[in-house]
Amino acid sequence: MSDRFLLRFWGVRGTIPVADRNFMKYGGNTSCIEVTCGDHSFILDAGTGIHMLGLQLAARHIDILFSHTHIDHICGLPYFGPLYDKSRRIDMWAGHLHPDYDLLQVIKHVMAPPIFPITPQQFNAEIHYHDFTAGEDLRTSRWLDAGITIKTLALNHPDRATGYRIEYRGKSLCYITDIEHTVGMLNTELAEFVRGASCMIYDSTYCDEEFSRYVGWGHSTWQQAVRIANYAQIGTLVTFHHDPDANDEKLDKRDAQLQQLRPGSVTAREGMVIDLTNNI
Repeated sequence: MSDRFLLRFWGVRGTIPVADRNFMKYGGNTSCIEVTCGDHSFILDAGTGIHMLGLQLAARHIDILFSHTHIDHICGLPYFGPLYDKSRRIDMWAGHLHPDYDLLQVIKHVMAPPIFPITPQQFNAEIHYHDFTAGEDLRTSRWLDAGITIKTLALNHPDRATGYRIEYRGKSLCYITDIEHTVGMLNTELAEFVRGASCMIYDSTYCDEEFSRYVGWGHSTWQQAVRIANYAQIGTLVTFHHDPDANDEKLDKRDAQLQQLRPGSVTAREGMVIDLTNNI
């Protein structure tokens, strides 16, 4: 079994996809990240980026981990080709819905006439839906056999959301998107959850200067990402879930400021690959 631990970004935008020449450098697809741990394939969220991922993903067994099911994080799911391939098995996981809903119920609601002409009953793959409560550790025998550990955390977001920590071969990835912070405070529960991670992907929709206009919307700032990364001694910080109004010029300026505050940090862009295999 390979020991590779790779991240590939297929969608880095929040709220709504954008298609314009001024957004080409960072990309306009919504949230979707492919994570490879040895022979195991994970997908973090199913935004519009998952369509292109599905065209090249060869894995026969795939796990999709949803941060939550707002439309920008699931709108690519009906266009994910492996769902219609009878040779595949796909496990989907959500930690924010119980006790009010379950994951299959939500997907059926979205994929139903007159909203969408295809229903989940038309998936040909072997599908398994898993609802859990954020804060639980996720365990399967195949992950344990491979040395993969997945921990979860409830996040502050309208309708709730889940953060993930994937640990493999001494390295760790934290996926923390769609979270709102409190100005002037550092979330110590979150900081301890991500502490010492090799890489943290963090919701950086806004900047501190504009944040007051968006309190209650459920998002955070790139400066808050830096504060948490410094406090929790994160390896590589990746700012993510870019505002759909933030074009390449704005994100270039933000990235330059990010490098001044925390050199070596990364502003997420489509197609980017991060290799954690040998990263400390």
